[in-house]
Amino acid sequence: MFKMIKESIEWNGCVLSLETGKIARQANGSVVVSYGDTTVLVTVVVGQVKEDVDFLPLTVQFVAKSYAAGKIPGGFFKREGKPSERETLISRLIDRSIRPLFPEGFYNEVSVICNLLTYDMINVPEVPALVGAAAALAISGLPLNGSIAGARVGCCFDKNNNCNYMLNPSVKEMSSSNLDLFLSGNEDSILMVESEANELSEDQMLEAIKYGHEKFQDVIKFIKNFASKVGKNSTAFISNEEDEGFVDGDNANSDDLIDKIKEEYQNSFILAYKNVEKKGRVKALNNVRSDILKAFTEKGQDEQFISCAIKSFERTLVRNMIISTGKRIDGRSATDIRSIGVEANTLPITHGSALFTRGNTQALVVATLGTTQDEQIVDDLEGNRREHFMLHYNFPPYAVGESTALRAPGRREIGHGKLAERAIRAILPGKADFPYTIRLVSEITESDGSSSMATVCGASLALMESGVPIKSAVAGIAMGLIKEENNSYAVLSDILGDEDYLGDMDFKVAGTRGGITALQMDMKIFGISFDIIKESLAQAKDGRFYIMDKMDDVKSKPNDNLKENAPKMMSMVIDENKIRNVIGTGGKNIKDIQEKCKAVIDIQGDGAVTIFALTTKLAKDAKEMIVNIIADPKVGVVYEAKITKIEEYIAHAEFLGSKQGRIHISEIANKRISSMHDHLSIGKVVRAVVIGVERDRFKLSMRRVDQETGELFESELYEAPKSFSRDRDNSSDYEHRSSRKYDSSRGKPSFTSNRSRNGNSGNSRFGGGNVNNPRKPKIFT
Repeated sequence: MFKMIKESIEWNGCVLSLETGKIARQANGSVVVSYGDTTVLVTVVVGQVKEDVDFLPLTVQFVAKSYAAGKIPGGFFKREGKPSERETLISRLIDRSIRPLFPEGFYNEVSVICNLLTYDMINVPEVPALVGAAAALAISGLPLNGSIAGARVGCCFDKNNNCNYMLNPSVKEMSSSNLDLFLSGNEDSILMVESEANELSEDQMLEAIKYGHEKFQDVIKFIKNFASKVGKNSTAFISNEEDEGFVDGDNANSDDLIDKIKEEYQNSFILAYKNVEKKGRVKALNNVRSDILKAFTEKGQDEQFISCAIKSFERTLVRNMIISTGKRIDGRSATDIRSIGVEANTLPITHGSALFTRGNTQALVVATLGTTQDEQIVDDLEGNRREHFMLHYNFPPYAVGESTALRAPGRREIGHGKLAERAIRAILPGKADFPYTIRLVSEITESDGSSSMATVCGASLALMESGVPIKSAVAGIAMGLIKEENNSYAVLSDILGDEDYLGDMDFKVAGTRGGITALQMDMKIFGISFDIIKESLAQAKDGRFYIMDKMDDVKSKPNDNLKENAPKMMSMVIDENKIRNVIGTGGKNIKDIQEKCKAVIDIQGDGAVTIFALTTKLAKDAKEMIVNIIADPKVGVVYEAKITKIEEYIAHAEFLGSKQGRIHISEIANKRISSMHDHLSIGKVVRAVVIGVERDRFKLSMRRVDQETGELFESELYEAPKSFSRDRDNSSDYEHRSSRKYDSSRGKPSFTSNRSRNGNSGNSRFGGGNVNNPRKPKIFT
């Protein structure tokens, strides 16, 4: 029934296998790839060319359902919905890796779907998904420029501060790695790089790229060997741009049309490209293109064919201008940076803000500080986790002068935001030192290339303005490349949008003065050499330092204090055994503190307590309430107590948070009282001294404390004050209570005379006291 082909090799201590012919046989290419116990099904389907399409409509989707990790989705809905951020990022990694494989002019629809079937929690799915995509394309019959593979690289420092690189590190190994780098390429060069680093040097990053490139060469050979056994060969492809002629039947080809455009409109294009401002340049270029379309369509030529010829001519013109003259579109040299504008505290009400402008690219970045309850809860395959740092990137249409409706963030926004987040993460303080939740939002208000790197610069400034104690400033720069067939090339610093579109590379580098924190590279040609990468890294370092100098002129270090409207934070550590006392029954105590102090309190299992409040005073008040709850009341110390319940002879009170105390009627005042309600009411706050402890209930006394000053009377703790009136009426009340006993025959307490064991009268009211019972108080009349 099945004509299966399965091959496997050992790669870095794990078995890597490719299998086809059993699952998804109706796709043009279908491969089940396994690496360890992580398995991915990758399918490739090729469609037809749609009308009026002049680009490669390639879609790549990585899908990770919960069953792959043996889980059921959390929340109310138990069916997966829109792609998660991680699925989107992996999809982008694969898309950027395989896109250069397709020949220029190939416009067929291509769909690549990578479905994660099993995940062993050790081998991350990015690597097998990319390998599976390369293998599925290799057996699909599509015309491709060779084959590729990819790998993940980590790095740990030894005692001598040497970087020991790790190939495809496990999830556990990555938790202690100083580098998270994913790269792809062919036998000779690199096609795609995505990385986050802890301030690694340019040389260390280059060595990591070389290390990964060397280690996946065996996988490329393995994919080619697998494709040869399947027996599907790539089909030949001839671009429409190469063989399509005029609609009217003229024998001229696209080269003839390009020559005519060059002859009649080259000077017009050169003048248009000399406009430094993007708005003027775009307007001038559109006018020239419209004139060409109008002139040649009147001669009966196809509009789409003319558009392709214009693009081809412009690309050649700009690239030749840069290579031959060393001058770029806006007149800069290859290493020049556009004019930079830096502004901090742009929005005074926010916790921190900055406006970073570089040429016609502008980012407004706003920082917001929140509590631990504002952390992002992520339901990932490895389990739930909490993120206390977020960076969100938005690209509204007005940034490029378009009048389209706002839409939800797409893949580009998610990818650019993640790159900037990786660049910033390395310089953030530890959560133990700065437990705030940090959210950065970048609004791209203008764009002419390198908006993600403008976000990095603006984010660094906004964090310093908000008072976050970051380690150092971070800056980012986008590098470009113009490379001709004769191997002449130019590496461009701080590229424009047109240079990105017409060039061969988009190489973004972000970092501090101490090293690189993030790196991303995309190629439009089939790879570049390591020498070009090395030169690009060195040139990016110079540009990065230049930008940081401009930033330091405005803001060189974080503010000493947070903004007034930012939540104030205090921390403390309590005994783990007293956590439940602070929380209270059903959360009563902690809710009461949060409500009274308008605070948010986070208590960890180890007793670490973090208090967030609107003002420092409210935070101190909340801390004091917690201290009172965990404090142990001491005998002889005066406390404020709140009356909660009144009985006939006993008043119940709360003090020190939830401590329970009892005040006997005899301890309310230094005189006889007829009713508790004459002196006390529920909710009244009194001053009382602790005179004893009985089963976690504390005996309190009011009469021994001056209610106005809160000071103890000058007397012994357990004796009546000297000012106490010893008249008969007052003493009789205490006398009765001290001499009561139960008369079983009458069913109620009896106040009749008591007989002592020696037969003498022991009536405490008329006798002097029981000589056989010295503990019994002696009452004077």
